[in-house]
Amino acid sequence: MVSEPELSLLFTKDEIAAAVSRLASEIGRDYLTKHPLLIAVLKGSFVFLADLIRQLDFPLEIEFVRLSSYGKDTESSGRVKMAPGAPSQIKGRHVLIIEDIIDTGLTAAFLLDYLRRKKPASLKLCSLTDKPERRRVMVNIDYRGLTVPDKFIAGYGIDCDERYRHLPDIYVLEQ
Repeated sequence: MVSEPELSLLFTKDEIAAAVSRLASEIGRDYLTKHPLLIAVLKGSFVFLADLIRQLDFPLEIEFVRLSSYGKDTESSGRVKMAPGAPSQIKGRHVLIIEDIIDTGLTAAFLLDYLRRKKPASLKLCSLTDKPERRRVMVNIDYRGLTVPDKFIAGYGIDCDERYRHLPDIYVLEQ
């Protein structure tokens, strides 16, 4: 029988809300007149996206893309997969990718490369959390919320095998 991991609080909902507000302010300053297309990476970014867009007071559009490199593991497989239905109307648009976490950088690099080939007017990356110690591929994070240690985290939309997304805070899962 596998024991449940212990949850250790990393960021409270108030700390997360402050980071989201700061990011919304930075994004608002840069995109106020650009009618951007926000592309959220599912499933982990949906809570972050919902809180973020409620603080953006300008026209924008939202698309979703489903990418995966974890499966049921707590370590990236190193292979990124994209589900069918990727956004198509990218050319000439100001595009902002919304991520829950940048870990190895493989998923973000894959998506950035895919979208660059579609010739957007601009392409930037926003991530609620960043785990720089695990980076295998360097990616530029234009809007960074919170830096996390080299531990597996969950909560606030981020999961471990589809569990813990509902938690309002972000926790480290101690095995």
